[in-house]
Amino acid sequence: MSTETPYYRAVGQEVALFETAFRLRQPLLLRGPTGCGKSRFVEHMAHRMGRPLITVACHEDTSATDLLGRFLIRGGDTLWQDGPVTRAVRTGAVLYLDELAEARPDVIVALHPLSDHRRQIFIDRLDTALTAAEGFMLVASYNPGYQNRLKELKPSTRQRFLGMRFDYPTAGIEAEIVVAESGVDPAIAKRLVALAHKLRTLDRLGLAEVPSTRLLVETGKLIGAGFPPRQAAQAALIEPLSDDPQVIEGLMQAVKLVL
Repeated sequence: MSTETPYYRAVGQEVALFETAFRLRQPLLLRGPTGCGKSRFVEHMAHRMGRPLITVACHEDTSATDLLGRFLIRGGDTLWQDGPVTRAVRTGAVLYLDELAEARPDVIVALHPLSDHRRQIFIDRLDTALTAAEGFMLVASYNPGYQNRLKELKPSTRQRFLGMRFDYPTAGIEAEIVVAESGVDPAIAKRLVALAHKLRTLDRLGLAEVPSTRLLVETGKLIGAGFPPRQAAQAALIEPLSDDPQVIEGLMQAVKLVL
């Protein structure tokens, strides 16, 4: 584990809530848009609490077997290999399930005993139940806007977690984050944040996702590497938002007004 705590700029009581949930052995569910800092927050807190972090990117092709473990044949021998969830349970790690709403139903069912007072997983292929080691914590995240269009996270699952809402920070804090993460000049960071706030209000363009803080940081890095601001904004901020040439052209008009 790195000795340097990953950068995270707190904007409210999220650090205190995480520490309390950890102490009470309560699972935590983070809700918020793409690129607003959920994953970085978990990384920061796992380091702060002195626990290893195991991250699982949930999607519909991942099965409970992928997460719990399976038997493998090596050199004529049959060996058991733990999946990431089982490793986290055994080692007392922070288990981060990113985009939980994308997980298959069998994954959700397998996780239910881990998210209540039992703090256990049952591995049917080993016919054994494992209780989470000291220091284990279950953290999950999802994007409500994205989830509402495709899949629904059931209330029976949501209610197993303490809830924490994330959003893009205020302009001043977001500029501070961009400077800290990218090293770009503060004046440029303020312009990038102003551009993002402007684009986030352009509902008529029908963007699936609005510009995230993460994209602003990547734009700042390009500018810091010597790219002209408008070219950096197009490559790191605008192009990732849409494949429609007309939409991109409309977004670039906003870029030209701000940068």
